[in-house]
Amino acid sequence: MLSDADVAALYDVLSPWNPALSPGDRFYDTWVMAAGSVLDVGCGTGAMLTLAREQGHRGRLVGLDPDRAALDRARRRSDVDWVEGTAAGATADARFDLAIMTGHAFQCLVTDDALRSSLAAIHAALRGGGHFVFETRHPQARAWEDWNPSNAVGVVAPVAGTDRALRVWHEVESVAADVVTFAGTAADPDGTVLHTDRSVLRFLAPAPLNARLADAGFEIGAQYGDWDRGPLTGTSREIVTVARRR
Repeated sequence: MLSDADVAALYDVLSPWNPALSPGDRFYDTWVMAAGSVLDVGCGTGAMLTLAREQGHRGRLVGLDPDRAALDRARRRSDVDWVEGTAAGATADARFDLAIMTGHAFQCLVTDDALRSSLAAIHAALRGGGHFVFETRHPQARAWEDWNPSNAVGVVAPVAGTDRALRVWHEVESVAADVVTFAGTAADPDGTVLHTDRSVLRFLAPAPLNARLADAGFEIGAQYGDWDRGPLTGTSREIVTVARRR
């Protein structure tokens, strides 16, 4: 079986942070490097803020995440503040220039109460005019239809200090209105299951998404359908949002 630490290490293999190769990572990196202070909500293993420091960012960097094993990996970098907690627990007195949620973490805010409390906390953590930048999958693209065992990927990941070949796949369990429940599985190449995580994501369309941002005190500065800042269209797979604190 995989330990929590193994799962955190596997995440870094599956989702490497590389602005040189990934348009999405490059989009966020530009925002981070231009901001004096940054709150990374759902920072995971901290790759984005770690790279920012390596690139010479001198301002305050804070990573917030409820996953202790992920934060243990993040804390290998000691010149970033790593805080265990949820978006709803974001500090209200820091006055950050920028708050960011990457990796579709915004979709983990499934209930109306979670959305309301999280957006309120992020709003309170920003200075006046500060920005909240995040992306969410556009429901029209029905991304979950590709989450099935036939799309399993093979990876080599550090497990208990030794590189090990694994197969990783996702499988949808239910789709109810705008909420999708699915399982993520890591297994040995022979199919022996080592770890299964169940996740629930919410797929908000632009209109209800923007209404909730407005209710929380944000105005939309820009909204894109791709990482090249193209407009939202009938074929967009992403909703990339730049919101400003009123």
